Amino acid sequence: MRTVLLEMEKIKNLNSGLGQFCFHLGKALTENPHKEISANFYLPHSSGSMFGEKPHYIWTKKLHKFTGIKTAVDIFHCTHQESSYLPASKSAKIILTIHDLNFLEMPKSAIKRKMRLAKIQKLINRASAITCISEFTARRVKEELKIPSVPLEIIYNGNTLHRTSAANKPHFVPEGEFLFSIGIISPKKNFEVLIPVIARLNHYNLIIAGSKDHPYSKALMETARKYGVEKKIILAGHINEEEKYWLYENCKAFVFPSLAEGFGLPVIEAMSLGKPVFLSTNTSLPEIGGNEAYYFHSFDPEEMYQAFLKGMNDFSANPQKTIRITTHASRFTWENAAKKYQQLYLNLAL
Repeated sequence: MRTVLLEMEKIKNLNSGLGQFCFHLGKALTENPHKEISANFYLPHSSGSMFGEKPHYIWTKKLHKFTGIKTAVDIFHCTHQESSYLPASKSAKIILTIHDLNFLEMPKSAIKRKMRLAKIQKLINRASAITCISEFTARRVKEELKIPSVPLEIIYNGNTLHRTSAANKPHFVPEGEFLFSIGIISPKKNFEVLIPVIARLNHYNLIIAGSKDHPYSKALMETARKYGVEKKIILAGHINEEEKYWLYENCKAFVFPSLAEGFGLPVIEAMSLGKPVFLSTNTSLPEIGGNEAYYFHSFDPEEMYQAFLKGMNDFSANPQKTIRITTHASRFTWENAAKKYQQLYLNLAL
C-alpha cells in the first residue's frame, strides 16, 4: 500500500480555482479509490472530514511552514506551485502540480516576478515529478524555469459543473436574450473588449458573474457608460451553483476574451451543455476549446463583432454542432484526472 498525502491548504477558499481543484480531485480520488493507494489529506480544520471518514486527515498549522509536516508518507502531492507547506522528511517523494504562470503576463514589477519564479523553482528542485494542467502551462514552465530530469506530465482538470433540474432564473437576469461569462472581474479577464460588441448587438445583454471587488469593475462600467450600454451589462458578483447552471443553460453563447488562463474551466463547463463559446486565442484557451470553439483572433471591435456573427450563424446552420461540442467537453472529467494521478503515485512509489 502506497501512502499519499495531498496538500490542500487552498481548499480554505473553496470558491477559488485552486480550492475547486483540491475539492474535486480529492472527491474523485475517494470515490474511485485504488486498492494500492491510501490517499490522505492535509487541509484546514474548518474543512472537517469533507472526503469521508476513511481517509486520514492532518490539519494545517502555520508552524508547518517552518518545521515542515512531520508525517511518514511515500508521496507528498503539492497541489499548487507556490505552496509553503512541504513534508519535513527528505525521503518523501514530491509531486508538484503547476497551474499557471499567469503573473508573468500581468504588469507587475520585475522584482516581484523574479521572487515568485524563485519560489516555484525551489519547489521544482525538490520535486520527483511535475504535473501541469495544460500543454500551454508546460511550455511556459520549460521556458521560464529549469526542469530537472524528472517526469513532467499533462493532466487536464475535469468539468465541475453541477447539473440540476431545480435551477430557477436568478433575480438579476433581465428580460431578453443574453451572453454569459464568469471569472474574477480583473484586467486579465479582458472583459472590456466585449463592450463595443454588445453595443452593436441590440438584442443581447451581457451577464458577467464573479467577484467584483477589483477596481477594474468600476472601469468596466465606465466603459459601458461611454458606449451607452450600462443597462445591458450586469455584473452579478458571486453566484451559487444553481444560478451558475441556469446561466450556462439559458445563455445564447459563452464569451471569454481572457488574456491569461492556465486551463480555462468555464470553457468546458459551457461546452458540456452544448453552448457555442467565443474565446481569445491567448494562453491555453485554443488548447482547451479545440476545433469546436469559435475564436476572437484580435480585439478590434469590428473584427470581434464579425467573428461573433459568423460563429452564431455557423452554430445555427449546423444541427450536429451541439453534439460535437458536448463530445469534446466529455473528455475532461475528474475521474480521468484521478486515474492519471493514481498511476503517477504508483510509478513514483516503485
